[in-house]
Amino acid sequence: MSASTAPPAVPPAVRATPVSRALLAAFGLAAAVDLVSLLAGAEPGHQIAKPLLMPLLAAYAATRKAPKLLVAALLSGWAGDVLLLSDADGAFLAGMGSFAVGHVCYLALFGRRRASPALGALYAAALAGTVALLWSDLPAELRIPVAGYSLLLTAVAHRASSLGFLAGLGGALFLLSDTLIATGVAAWPRPPAPDFWVMLTYVAAQCLLTTGALRSPGEGRDTP
Repeated sequence: MSASTAPPAVPPAVRATPVSRALLAAFGLAAAVDLVSLLAGAEPGHQIAKPLLMPLLAAYAATRKAPKLLVAALLSGWAGDVLLLSDADGAFLAGMGSFAVGHVCYLALFGRRRASPALGALYAAALAGTVALLWSDLPAELRIPVAGYSLLLTAVAHRASSLGFLAGLGGALFLLSDTLIATGVAAWPRPPAPDFWVMLTYVAAQCLLTTGALRSPGEGRDTP
């Protein structure tokens, strides 16, 4: 291949390093421990592993010179994760608020990139239908917060597709994960081991959003 047709070199500063690979491996290990603990009913394993997930993923992203908004979104997710481990009064709303901050960071990260209007219409219909179905079964004090949060998360799921397929899939899985939580709050029938499915879709969502952001055109990123 001639020099004129060779692809541009990836800046060394954003290549995967031994440190970034170790952080990604640690994230994968923490995710596996958390998911196995949920399947096995080993609550201490979940309590230990869950708070490690987003800091490890955020640290990995930082070593790859990720946008600061991505790191902020992941750390906001970590705050939400920790808060949702608690049974204290107000912990659910506080955790939802932390995740909402993370979603605002994601929306700012996506900027003005174009996303499919048809996909947006599908998401809008899904949002309206889900909120309408859940409304009467949600505790009265959570109806407005859940509806507002769902609107924000749906916007993130739609706009994430502007970064490509992986980020778009991550946004969809994030929406699915939180929908599973909402059906639990509404006391709807849930699949076996519901917490496992909530965490599986959530961890996959954050990982895919991170990967999509690192690979997004114009950011000068190498692949993970």
